[in-house]
Amino acid sequence: MVTRFSAEQGHRLETAETPEMVNSLMNRSFPACLVLDADSDPEAVLALCRDLKSDTFTAIVPVVVLTPADREDLSAESLLAGADEVVSYSLSAQEQSLRLELVARRAARDVAVHPTTRLPGTVQIERDLQDRLNSGKEFGVCYADLDNFKEFNDRYGYTHGDSIILLLSKILRDMVRALAPGGFVGHIGGDDFIFTLWAEHLELTCDGIIELFDELVPYQYTEEDRRAGYFLGKDRRGSIHRIPLMTLSIGIVTSVGQEFIHTAQVSELATEMKTYAKTFPGSVYVVDRRQQPALIQPSKGS
Repeated sequence: MVTRFSAEQGHRLETAETPEMVNSLMNRSFPACLVLDADSDPEAVLALCRDLKSDTFTAIVPVVVLTPADREDLSAESLLAGADEVVSYSLSAQEQSLRLELVARRAARDVAVHPTTRLPGTVQIERDLQDRLNSGKEFGVCYADLDNFKEFNDRYGYTHGDSIILLLSKILRDMVRALAPGGFVGHIGGDDFIFTLWAEHLELTCDGIIELFDELVPYQYTEEDRRAGYFLGKDRRGSIHRIPLMTLSIGIVTSVGQEFIHTAQVSELATEMKTYAKTFPGSVYVVDRRQQPALIQPSKGS
């Protein structure tokens, strides 16, 4: 059934025999759908489903649970575990295919996920901010934005521009996941990203993000532009200027020593700090501590 459906939808089918293999696949890719077979070990499948749906990075992937014909009770348990759909072996082949197709349609219509990066969008960003405000724990909200991205797009084309957006999304996702347990990464749109962390992870994570970005981005240019460190481009008035290689600016607002009433306050301050960060050359992050001067942290901890 799954093989036939994958072929009809043009998906590449990959199989995994253990929860560890599933987690490995989920952590290095964004599957269109995950199908869990509860025939042999339903408890392990339900536990895996709960774990995946409790993680902000994997929760966005639609999960279908296949249940044996003689276990009607598993349908409700699977839905309680977070499954997006339950398909029983007792259903006709047509209904099985229709249920799988409906899952794919719902995923395609999910406006909470950015279509380019498959990262959570504004709805889930807002929800994450509210959850952190409610937690009472100290946290930081980081607004990341590319410098000189428009000029890169004009020179190399939107396809290469999209590849830069995807590269940045992977850097943010991988570094936050590795260095900031409980962190969250969202994509506002274009080259604008939000990631939120518990306060104790801010410095290490932002240092790592900027270091990795500065290491990888030069290789997205031609060898000639990379060696020169710039290319010649026109501004809106037609004047020729030297356009430096792209850098990353991160504006940060923290709840350390201050209280926020609404998520709009946090968003507004993060936007201000991002704009302020872009006034400095190179890749930097700037922290707004409200009662203290802003802290400027250049790349590589210098």
